[in-house]
Amino acid sequence: MALEEQVVDLLLKKGWHIAFAESCTGGLCAGTLVNVTNASRVLDVSFVTYANNAKIKHLGVSTETIYEHGVVSEPAAREMALGVADAAKSEVGVGITGIAGPGGGTDKKPVGMVCFGFCINSKVKTFTKQFGEIGRQQVRKSSVEFVFQTLLDLLNNA
Repeated sequence: MALEEQVVDLLLKKGWHIAFAESCTGGLCAGTLVNVTNASRVLDVSFVTYANNAKIKHLGVSTETIYEHGVVSEPAAREMALGVADAAKSEVGVGITGIAGPGGGTDKKPVGMVCFGFCINSKVKTFTKQFGEIGRQQVRKSSVEFVFQTLLDLLNNA
């Protein structure tokens, strides 16, 4: 069974809903989930918030967080996850923000760096992955794989 199928199965068993706040993945997480039968029973809404203003307006990411840490940061991913869970009234919220490339990287935040926030019943865990300069599409694909593997691990322990 694929990771996304296992995640949907676990969410169904728990009676929980999920929502995604995606930036660099541009909806690939939600799109991957809806490939699964019964996805409509666990997903009501998700957001693609590519622009900083969209993160602020729709997810409640604070301008202070963006100013102090940058939009590609664990604090921003944390606020995205909390914000999308709140907006969707779901038990699970996932925030993804990163630099898929090929440009946009810096020494501190290189191309291929992606930050993740996972909110489960208001408790948040954050992660940063350095996928490297593996190409824009591969960074996005690797991010989606990380999201579903991490969701599976977190949901199994929730």
